[in-house]
Amino acid sequence: MLRLRLALRTGLLLLLLPCTSISAFADSESYSPYAGEDYPRNVYFGDTHVHSSWSADAANTGNRQIDPEAAYRFARGEEITAHNGMRVRLRRPLDFMLLSDHAEYLGVMEMLDSEDPALLKTEVGRRWADFRKTGRNMQLITEFGMSLLQNVDLIDSPELERTVWSRVVQNAERWNEPGRFTAFIGYEWTSTPGAKNLHRNVIFADGAALTSQIVPHSALLDPTPESLWRFMAAYEERTGGSALAIPHNSNLSGGLMFALRDSSGRAIDADYAAARARWEPLVEASQYKGDSEAHPLLSPNDEFADYETWDRSSTSSADYDPSWLEAEYVRPALENGLRVERDVGVNPFKFGLIGSTDAHTGMAAADEDNYWGKTSASEPSATRWSNGLFPKELVESGGGAQYYEWEMTASGYAGIWARENTRQALFDAMRRRETFATTGPRMTVRFFGGFDFRAADASHPDLPRVGYEKGVPMGGDLTAGDMGGEDRAPAFLVAALRDPVGANLDRIQIVKGWVNSDGETRERIYDVAVSDGRKIGRGGRAKQAVGSTVDIGNTSWTNTIGAAALSVHWQDPDFDPEQRAFYYARVIEIPKPRWTAYDRRYFEIEMSDEVPLTTQDRAYTSPIWYTP
Repeated sequence: MLRLRLALRTGLLLLLLPCTSISAFADSESYSPYAGEDYPRNVYFGDTHVHSSWSADAANTGNRQIDPEAAYRFARGEEITAHNGMRVRLRRPLDFMLLSDHAEYLGVMEMLDSEDPALLKTEVGRRWADFRKTGRNMQLITEFGMSLLQNVDLIDSPELERTVWSRVVQNAERWNEPGRFTAFIGYEWTSTPGAKNLHRNVIFADGAALTSQIVPHSALLDPTPESLWRFMAAYEERTGGSALAIPHNSNLSGGLMFALRDSSGRAIDADYAAARARWEPLVEASQYKGDSEAHPLLSPNDEFADYETWDRSSTSSADYDPSWLEAEYVRPALENGLRVERDVGVNPFKFGLIGSTDAHTGMAAADEDNYWGKTSASEPSATRWSNGLFPKELVESGGGAQYYEWEMTASGYAGIWARENTRQALFDAMRRRETFATTGPRMTVRFFGGFDFRAADASHPDLPRVGYEKGVPMGGDLTAGDMGGEDRAPAFLVAALRDPVGANLDRIQIVKGWVNSDGETRERIYDVAVSDGRKIGRGGRAKQAVGSTVDIGNTSWTNTIGAAALSVHWQDPDFDPEQRAFYYARVIEIPKPRWTAYDRRYFEIEMSDEVPLTTQDRAYTSPIWYTP
């Protein structure tokens, strides 16, 4: 009874106190500093380049069981069984994935094995099914490969294409779980003129309602990138949806990927540049078939440029010309983009950076201690390190240069800064280039540029808030108008946190490229933050190496060197407000064992001296551009 009286008196007292209505605060600033916040606070890691058994080349190189369902299960963190009978699982699930099976003969090999009626209606389908049954895979591979090189669709069945694409769309819909795991709908467009790589991965922001209205545009219909851009434009106009394309393996393009001419051989004009910038806002800078960020011959003053470099051929072609390099690597392409922009008014190579795997096993594995090979034929074994990527018969017949499994890179993943883990939010972030590439580790990297940053901002407890309020994030633009009428050099905030279960950080660098007054491209590397108290000299470089704690015999290292986190404010000491420029951050880890060292220990084998056993994984942010 006493409690009841007290409650009644308390309630009466509250009624008699002055009342402030909720509406009184409606138009005032909230006590919560996060109310109305509209910038990305979350980083998501994933892979936009994975092939299942539904890709013809994957199936022809041994993938007979890791179908789309198994690939999605693996990406989401489930344990599956590989072709070698071993169980395999990711240490941590991915946040998103594009199952990018090739548009060319999409799903055909799986349909051959299952004797799908839609395929067996065709003459070529029946012949290829017989090849599979009788073990004549080399004949099948030869026919398949020649059709790609000659741009001839041997099956040419619209009914088959619609059937397979509807299955691709439904597979992605079934595994897409907004907020937990994003399954993008898309495919790989595989143009290979003269065995030179012009491949792109096509990603749609949309679900089944829109993507079911089309079938993939195959390179067998038209191998020029311009045709792919027209297809995406038609898709958006027809459906109201959104699409983009991501080039990959520019390092194997034979000087074509970032050439200064279009597919007809004409010099890049404003229309071409605008179309390319519109439809290709990203580039895959690192994957299993090598790293494409920089090349040591083009960047001789960059001691970190020779990272997992492939430069003996273009894809499987036996031809090789060093003059191709400038049009094959990301950094010189970014530099040439500035020069083209100066001449025609639009930058065709204004792209952000991501990494992905290009796994043909269906398993998106990019960790050094959990690498499962480029193809199912190169899953972990005592002999895989010396296996060739291309069929021995093809190479011996003069059909190409060979690459070996030990040359494969356990790389990489895409880091995306987005508001939530949904198709639309991730797609929007890719469109605005708020992305970074990692060669495997899930390190967290922030990069902002502006004219109002101060040194204290680098140690602010909420650095992203400062970064967005005073500047632009990776992928953004700065102009002379942002200086506020003053002649000031841009400043940058960079913050990096190591992978929580990975190696410490060696250093943060800023890579600058620009066009001088003579129209020549230039570049420079600045060490802006280094670990362990090392000094950065007047030239902006820390020449002292971080050292190494790697024990190859035990495939181990310790985080007794390096730093768990690095952050810095840096202002360009060589800024010229009249010169176009770009800046991006590169974050380097301390040395650790490479995947080959794990094979060497697990299988108790010896490898030839040319095989590297250590690595320094890294991340590359998308650039920030300055325009006079």
